[in-house]
Amino acid sequence: MPELSASEAFKLNNLKFQDPYITADGSTRAAVSLKHLETLWFNTGTLCNLACENCYIESSPTNDRLEYLSLNDVKFKLDEIRALKLKTREIGFTGGEPFMNPEIISMLGISLDRGFDVLLLTNAMRPMQKHQQVLKGLIAAYERLFFRVSLDHYSVELHERERGKNSWDPTIRGLKWLSAVGAKLSIAGRMCWGEDEQKTREGFGRLFSELGIAIDPMNPSSLVLFPEMEISRDVPEITDACWNILGKSPEQVMCSNSRMVVKRKGEAASTVACTLLPYDDAYVLGETLASSTGPVQLNHPYCAQFCVLGGASCSA
Repeated sequence: MPELSASEAFKLNNLKFQDPYITADGSTRAAVSLKHLETLWFNTGTLCNLACENCYIESSPTNDRLEYLSLNDVKFKLDEIRALKLKTREIGFTGGEPFMNPEIISMLGISLDRGFDVLLLTNAMRPMQKHQQVLKGLIAAYERLFFRVSLDHYSVELHERERGKNSWDPTIRGLKWLSAVGAKLSIAGRMCWGEDEQKTREGFGRLFSELGIAIDPMNPSSLVLFPEMEISRDVPEITDACWNILGKSPEQVMCSNSRMVVKRKGEAASTVACTLLPYDDAYVLGETLASSTGPVQLNHPYCAQFCVLGGASCSA
């Protein structure tokens, strides 16, 4: 029997998030339809040079539950976007650490050549820094290439509490190098330290000033602060009535405009509904983009924690 992820184990031991259509109190569960495919994410594989304390996808130097995507996997999906005449604007690459994938540079190149905005999530450490020469060329050649660097906190202590000892200095080196060569940069931080958002943004602002990096900490697109996801936390289920109660729309949730391509170990590449749920069979929508257009039932704690109540999105 395959090893269960934390989210799979949680669902086996909780009364909530069981029926895809009905919540535990008998209400109609909220669902989100795909309005249009604005962003297509590629998870390049779960292998990473770090094993963070609370990684939502459980990436590590040994976790290969999501195998490396190949250049052909990416090309197939880009061809499908063209064949279906989808109005996809952005291609995102995430992991794991995308620069662990041996074909990442070719994946970036073909996506940029096709005219997409490309957003690459990285920890900016040695796997990225080994590609400095070719990346410098891509940065100079393409205005549509964007880097989002994971920096969990503006202090060494809290960043390394999450990412491990000696993880700060390499990340800062990579961040400063990206800035120096003119890369379009944003930062991904975390709201898990008991600070309010204003204090966190001010702290990052001081750090950016010290480093000489031109990132506006008050711009939510330049400093993205993600709500913390805890699979064991008791959170409300999202019902149809919640949209009016919360003053929100299904179109504000990222499964209304994005999908992710993954290659689960031993399987062909497939399309999943959500960047946060690559292991949950309920969110696997088939091998093609054409098969992934149906509504998504918000039947997971992350739907509430991250998207609806947290108001977050992985896209730019």
